[in-house]
Amino acid sequence: MYPLTYENCDVEATVERAPTRAVSLNQSATEILIRLGLAGRVVGTAYETDPVPADIQAEYDDIPLLTDGLLKHETLLEAQPDFVYSSFASFLTAENAGERAELQELGIPTYLTEFDCTYHEAVEGGATFEMLLAEIEAIAEIFDVPAAGRELVAQQQAVIDDGLATAEAITGSPRLVWFYSTAADASTPSVAGPGGLPQTVTELLGAQNVFADASTKWPEVSWDEVAARNPDVIVLADLTRGYPGDTAQEKIDFLKSDPLTSTMEAVRNDRFIVVPGQYMDPSIHSVEAIPAVAEGLVELGFAQGGSRGTDGDAGPEASPSRRSRPMIESSEGGSAA
Repeated sequence: MYPLTYENCDVEATVERAPTRAVSLNQSATEILIRLGLAGRVVGTAYETDPVPADIQAEYDDIPLLTDGLLKHETLLEAQPDFVYSSFASFLTAENAGERAELQELGIPTYLTEFDCTYHEAVEGGATFEMLLAEIEAIAEIFDVPAAGRELVAQQQAVIDDGLATAEAITGSPRLVWFYSTAADASTPSVAGPGGLPQTVTELLGAQNVFADASTKWPEVSWDEVAARNPDVIVLADLTRGYPGDTAQEKIDFLKSDPLTSTMEAVRNDRFIVVPGQYMDPSIHSVEAIPAVAEGLVELGFAQGGSRGTDGDAGPEASPSRRSRPMIESSEGGSAA
């Protein structure tokens, strides 16, 4: 099957043989490689931002951490990689690990997740879990481990199915804001807009994203605008990067103490759903957002017979139809689920 040529994010790349010295530029890419049974072929990683799952901790720890932050070009080349994998477009730039074309000229093929072909730009047509499953199968093909790819895809599909089953109990169309971070400026929270996985999860659950009309998938907005849109529920990213205001508790403390946000109905009634930050970013953890948010909405009373804490109109009770589960066709033409 080699040499294998593939097109990814409008860049054509060729691997001459199954990679044996891969470098992953961030944690989520590393975890996908480990889940595919490829830890022994990864010679370096970087940008570890979240707790590593216990069942792969030992394998993860055996992979050299080339830097705590963003990997630079010179450090990357020192690892002598034969493949580079990134979940973020900003990591494959001249300022960081190097541009994809430059690395290809050096004989180092790359793969960039289709969720972030252009930094922070909304995915045309919307991000889907089919894209995540297709990425897993593409990486499995590049490394010649197709059976492992199919198995991981099936595991991911099972989580999606469980979440959608829970979502069947949700009534109405609750209005959500996905609050990710205030790392740039405390006065301009970064929230989920259209074209990313939070938008897709929202739609799968029959809910509404109050910032679905934004121009990017992670707009920085004002608290005035958040309050004016008056979401029913606030989904909080519990980040572990160490930036000020990153944890879910810090976010809740701010929302309850700020003179403006403390007046919001969702804040007054503690209508928060907390999820790990990696659930909002493209990774093998992204599927967990579906059951987590679905269960949160049910627990908050957005379900048949539920009693939500509110001091206002509870909203419509008619339950919209939930979207059917996403499916992906395997490379052999059958369902991967």
